[in-house]
Amino acid sequence: MVVNIELTIESIRKAMEQAERMAGVSAESVYVGIAGDHVRGINSHAVVAVGREDHEITEDDVRRAIEAAKAVTMPMDREIIHVIPQEFIVDNQDGIRNPIGLTGMRLEVECHIVTGAVASAQNTYRCVERAGYHVKDLVLQPLASSYAVLDREEQELGVALVDIGGGTTDIAVFFDGSIQQTDMISLAGQNVTGDVSICLKMAYDRAEDVKTRYGCAYANIVSDSEMINIPIVGGRPSRDIPRKYLAQIIEARMAEIFNLVHYQLGQSNLMKVLNAGVVLTGGGSLLPGTEDLAADIFKLPVRTGKPGGLGGLMIEAQSPVFATGVGLIHYGYQKNRTRQQPESEKESRAAAGDSESGEIEQDTYSDNPEEQEEKALYNKVMNKMKEWLKEFF
Repeated sequence: MVVNIELTIESIRKAMEQAERMAGVSAESVYVGIAGDHVRGINSHAVVAVGREDHEITEDDVRRAIEAAKAVTMPMDREIIHVIPQEFIVDNQDGIRNPIGLTGMRLEVECHIVTGAVASAQNTYRCVERAGYHVKDLVLQPLASSYAVLDREEQELGVALVDIGGGTTDIAVFFDGSIQQTDMISLAGQNVTGDVSICLKMAYDRAEDVKTRYGCAYANIVSDSEMINIPIVGGRPSRDIPRKYLAQIIEARMAEIFNLVHYQLGQSNLMKVLNAGVVLTGGGSLLPGTEDLAADIFKLPVRTGKPGGLGGLMIEAQSPVFATGVGLIHYGYQKNRTRQQPESEKESRAAAGDSESGEIEQDTYSDNPEEQEEKALYNKVMNKMKEWLKEFF
């Protein structure tokens, strides 16, 4: 969440200037990842009657079904970020990915709806706009990361993506080719660093450095005799401590994070569908022993997801730290590719029950030219804020 507008704007400008300099091109618009403990995901169901006399399902029927699924009750301070269809049902025949072209009387849709705080979305949007760039889309970060680190087979079999970032741990569960659950936990890498800072009595910045250089998330793989030298605050001499002690501090917090993730998955009864196990990503997954600790807690296969799929991607960028960034590139590429696709090709793919990204996704914050006026992010958020203010004042 944005807590300092000016610093955020300056950070965006610097990052974009460096990116443009390295790429040799200039950018006017961007895809922006959004996360935080204000983000919530819910599942919704809707039914509509097929409109045409010959009962052939059209794109308009699909849109009406999705719009009906979006009609959920939510507080005035929340806004829909994504509406992602999980499956369509035509006359009680389920498991349909894309119903366009099929014949039926009744069309149902199961959707996953991602919502976020209006104020948080507005602050993010405003910072990017004031930095000089147009927001093409706000994208849920674990959804973006999935484009970069998950295989299609994993999404079909069932997999949990756990993105351990700085401020939050983001969860996204995929099964049968579509997203089933999203969740956020307000514990992540900064909490691990805070524990190291308090237990070893050192400044936060130095604690981060010690964690990165010597940290381990699984104390059992650290030798009892290994010692490390750590700095002390106030200019006092540094001292030696067992590296295993540092590992025990880190393991305690990492185990808490994984146990909370396990609890959330258990609450939604999705543990039983995770046939492909768990994929870890984000900066928090880089600590040695993280996979071992996660495997002990989840009792499932665990791997660390590294971004890929882009030809010429630098080795430095193939780190779990950049999963969301690389995933946003994949996301934007597929969105633009779909928009530029000839209508004849779209129709043939729809008739075959296929879609460009493996799913039909309706994004509230879309810049589709046909819907830009009514669905522009800025106008939606501003209108919601006005309604909210009227409600309370």
